[in-house]
Amino acid sequence: MTLFNIRWAMRHTLAIVALTTACSTLTVQASSTPAEKKAAHSYTHQTAPTQFIEVEGARLAYRRFGKPSAVPLVFLQHFVGNLDSWDPKVIDGFARDREIILFDNAGVASSSGEVPNTIEGMAKYASGLLQALNVKKADLLGFSMGSLIAQQVTLDHPNLVRRLILVGSSPRGGVGMDSLTPEFQGYLAKKRAVPDELLLDVFFTQTIESQAAGHEFLTRLRSRRVNRDVDVDSKTAPAQAAAIAGWGAPAGNANDYLKGIKQPTMVVAGSHDIVFYTVNDVTLQQSLPNAQLVIYPDSNHGAIYQYPDLFLKHATLFLNGVK
Repeated sequence: MTLFNIRWAMRHTLAIVALTTACSTLTVQASSTPAEKKAAHSYTHQTAPTQFIEVEGARLAYRRFGKPSAVPLVFLQHFVGNLDSWDPKVIDGFARDREIILFDNAGVASSSGEVPNTIEGMAKYASGLLQALNVKKADLLGFSMGSLIAQQVTLDHPNLVRRLILVGSSPRGGVGMDSLTPEFQGYLAKKRAVPDELLLDVFFTQTIESQAAGHEFLTRLRSRRVNRDVDVDSKTAPAQAAAIAGWGAPAGNANDYLKGIKQPTMVVAGSHDIVFYTVNDVTLQQSLPNAQLVIYPDSNHGAIYQYPDLFLKHATLFLNGVK
């Protein structure tokens, strides 16, 4: 990452932090007994308690709930996102049929430790969390930066991952990935009265229909009022921006590593993604050995939040192995 981009990320940290909502976090112990697992089935995105577990010297915050299943679905979050940055409609939709694990990576929001400045470092904590929770096999859903981490976890621990969903993603050295895109930077610099309305610009297109879906999403996003996760701090954005830029640095034969990801993969994209350009999702699908591609119309980086019901149908069919 260039010195310019590091300074830019630090200068715009307050705008970036608008992607999260500040509040307190409930501390409980990790669930492990059958009774506790059964109780977790009654939790929703709004009520699931935040738990903590030690991983690689960091105390990671996570929420584990949903219908008990042999293969949980693990979510890896976007740039400066926290536990409450996921769409409750999407999370609860999955939780009806399978176990869900959400977590904050090291140094992010309620998790302790230093924020890694490489995707490889973030992947170490993600796989470490699953090992600490005694998860032998998992499906991974990575969104944006989280999709890069999901790829790296799959490369590092292929036996741990069954299926992979990459949302708003990119291969290494992708188009426009060596720094935050000009469009994204422009929207981050824009002044707005309500901070989290930044998401209307970076997750949705400017059409009337897309913006209407965006306002519905914001209402859902704000729905958890008790024991919300805390904000990311000022160190998070620069470290994560550096990690994304490192992943996106141009290199010869940058896509060769994708041959090593043999798991069935679903790549999901918006038709007009200005954060990670849509062409990168196409490249992923063409380069991965066993991948399918879904592109939603009139959509931006948050396509799965513009079409939550349709995405749940597509993703459920994929996770269930339906072709």
